[in-house]
Amino acid sequence: MKTFLQAHATHPDWRYALAMVQPQLQAQQRERVPYAPTLGWVYLTDHYAAQAEALLAELKQHWPGVAWVGAVGIGVAASGVEYFDEPALSVMLAELPREQFRVFSGAMPLAGFAAHTAQVHADPNTQDLAELVADMSDRTATGYLFGGLASARSRTLHIADTVLQGGLSGVAFAAGTGLVSRVTQGCQPVGRLRTITGSSNNVITSLDGEGALDCLLADLGLAGREPRDALPQIRQTLVGLSDPADRDDGVSASHRGAFGPDTRVRHLIGLDPARRGIAIGDTAPEGLQLAFCQRNTEAAKRDLVRICAEIREELEPEEMPLPAGVPEAAAEPAVAAIAGAVYVSCSGRGGPHFGAPSAELAIVRRALGDVPLVGFFAAGEIARHHVYGYTGVLTVFTATR
Repeated sequence: MKTFLQAHATHPDWRYALAMVQPQLQAQQRERVPYAPTLGWVYLTDHYAAQAEALLAELKQHWPGVAWVGAVGIGVAASGVEYFDEPALSVMLAELPREQFRVFSGAMPLAGFAAHTAQVHADPNTQDLAELVADMSDRTATGYLFGGLASARSRTLHIADTVLQGGLSGVAFAAGTGLVSRVTQGCQPVGRLRTITGSSNNVITSLDGEGALDCLLADLGLAGREPRDALPQIRQTLVGLSDPADRDDGVSASHRGAFGPDTRVRHLIGLDPARRGIAIGDTAPEGLQLAFCQRNTEAAKRDLVRICAEIREELEPEEMPLPAGVPEAAAEPAVAAIAGAVYVSCSGRGGPHFGAPSAELAIVRRALGDVPLVGFFAAGEIARHHVYGYTGVLTVFTATR
């Protein structure tokens, strides 16, 4: 797999932004001749949402034969930089064998294609979105999805060779496409892991056999206080849900003071003092586990560094096994390199949360190097068969050098 081409620009007029992106991509293509891109990613901020069809048509005209996927976001990302709440465009092109991928949507199903994994974009306003994501996961051999929900203050859309609203779309990859993906959390538990023992839809009445509201107050160090007196602290509190069946090691990361990829953070949206219950922004069946949590900048930075280190370790292990019959002195084992990357982060993260403009993307760049990267700030992040919140999903495509 060859290194991808990537470019980005900002301008009040989308035409000028695209006019700045095109020569950047063409210059990189000339450096890699022969290079015939087949798949493209395009992420645009919602300032350009009304002109999305015209923008996509221009991309198709300049890059005929390229299949396009992407989405609109409150912000978009590139290597080492983010454009948050300003008009901007981030584009990446890859030369992949056409038999290795398939763009799909409701109008273009995956019939006949053996999907190993898939990148997905979706409209957050879609009904039964969680079921759609789970169904798409079941259609892949690994069950692993990565991507996010489009975010916009105006027109929410995603792209799969055409501009779409509602539903889910993306690009599926065959087994021969090398990629590594990780989830990074942005919240830190403030209490111990508890099991939901009483609930109805999104209202949790008991945890470990005790009133859920009483458990919340205890974990916040406010046991015995009236709920109305604790509202300032409660408003800063979220819940992390996890299913023991999802854990690879059988142990929740919340026991170690940090959440792992098994945890989905949801909002705490109400209290039920009469039943000593709490209401959250998701269904909460009995048997799931829950830990109260709060957003934490330092924890988010540490976890982002951690997943980048995991990716580098997987791509460049300290010791590579030697092929059979090859003397150690003569061996030159292949090492995977990064051809390109996609980073989907929560719209509640980015510079404002990490303390400075582009600070989040700067961490990724320092850890992975100046690799081609695109992405956007989403209304929800997708990894495996779940929709997350306050997370980042970093996926790198690998080449062999």
